Amino acid sequence: MKVFIETVGCPKNREDSERMAGLLLTSGHTLTRDADAADAVIVNTCGFIEAAKRESIETIFACAPPPESGRRLIVTGCLTQRYAAELFGELPEADAILGVNDYERLPEILRRWESTENNCDNNQFGAGEGRILFAEGAPSVLTGPRAALESRASSYLKLAEGCDNRCTYCVIPQIRGPYRSVPMETLLAEAESLAADGCRELTLIAQDVTNYGADLCGAARLPELLRALCRIPGIEWVRLLYCYEERVTDELIETIASEPKVCPYIDLPLQHVSASVLCRMGRRSSPESIRDTIGRLREHIPGIVIRTAFITGFPGETKADFEELCEFVCAQRLGRVGVFAYSREDGTPAAGMPDQVDAETAEARRDTLMRLQLEISREENERLIGSMLDVIVDEADKTESDGSAVFLGRTRGDAPEIDNAVIFRAPAAAGNTEDFIGRIVRVQITDAMDYDLVGEIVK
Repeated sequence: MKVFIETVGCPKNREDSERMAGLLLTSGHTLTRDADAADAVIVNTCGFIEAAKRESIETIFACAPPPESGRRLIVTGCLTQRYAAELFGELPEADAILGVNDYERLPEILRRWESTENNCDNNQFGAGEGRILFAEGAPSVLTGPRAALESRASSYLKLAEGCDNRCTYCVIPQIRGPYRSVPMETLLAEAESLAADGCRELTLIAQDVTNYGADLCGAARLPELLRALCRIPGIEWVRLLYCYEERVTDELIETIASEPKVCPYIDLPLQHVSASVLCRMGRRSSPESIRDTIGRLREHIPGIVIRTAFITGFPGETKADFEELCEFVCAQRLGRVGVFAYSREDGTPAAGMPDQVDAETAEARRDTLMRLQLEISREENERLIGSMLDVIVDEADKTESDGSAVFLGRTRGDAPEIDNAVIFRAPAAAGNTEDFIGRIVRVQITDAMDYDLVGEIVK
């Protein structure tokens, strides 16, 4: 069967989609980027917060094929893991609903549809006219071949599945289960395969990459893994997302500083800086430890870009707590900041806490903090005018009448699909702008915007 895959949510979901794609290809199915040409459409959903749930539902309806088309619709991911029974009853458009531990059943499902249209064994597959429901698989880590769904030059490498941190606002442990590291030899083999397929940038992801390996051997092994990845020919940039501040060790900092391939970039999802709010969130950080870690990173890795995320309107957050957060953002001038209004999620301890902050206040605080960060971002970007930066080319934007081309790329301080872009002009590559995609080029910055930079390629 020909299969189209649509992904909603974070980079971890994209990596899951590539796993599904690889699984389907090795089972004899084919992939298509045209949903109308597909025999089956898979929507990989997100169910982390309310906004992601809405986006997932909208995407499901947008991808649902008309009944007369004969195309099948499979819905999977975090949303289905969390609300499998409800979605099965309320989404008759879905021919199959799978949880996050059931991806390996995809070839079996497609094979049955190929051989016997609407003739599934309902005792095995679930109730109702051959529709399929699987959402009770034991927590697992899907490994095996991957198929790139977008750029081959930049890939995610998922180090672990699940989470043990139990932050009071978060449903991920309920959805994904406990923390489970992928063996290092498996990761290195996959990275070598990605490099052989043209990957030049690896972005390491997990719910907490700094805890990598602790469940396998009793101690975190992220620095060791970084050093091994940097030895792989073809890989030029290695980037860290989702690092817990309290687990940023001196060894990790020294590894980032000493390995040229490791980007001077780290994502620390701090969530807040008020001691009382951090305590209610179940975070292990303190205001003092956060400032100390940022100080150590900047001391030992000059020019490091620190990305973070904050939550406004968490239960019990006072005006003074929010002002403390604003003062922190203005003083620290972090390179990349995302802000989310608190989302009250069923089944989390935070949902039952007293002193819930109303949504209007939470959203207003989010907007205030983002305005502060926008000013900081613009000022920091303006400091880069005239500098020369290495940029990985993500996509061609347009070709000008003089034969030159405009491209979008990123610096070593910008993660794919998340951070700022560099918009730059370059001579057309023998009439084929696609030849530039994936290259790392030298760009001189000529102008700056709120978040993005403008430049010209250096010949």
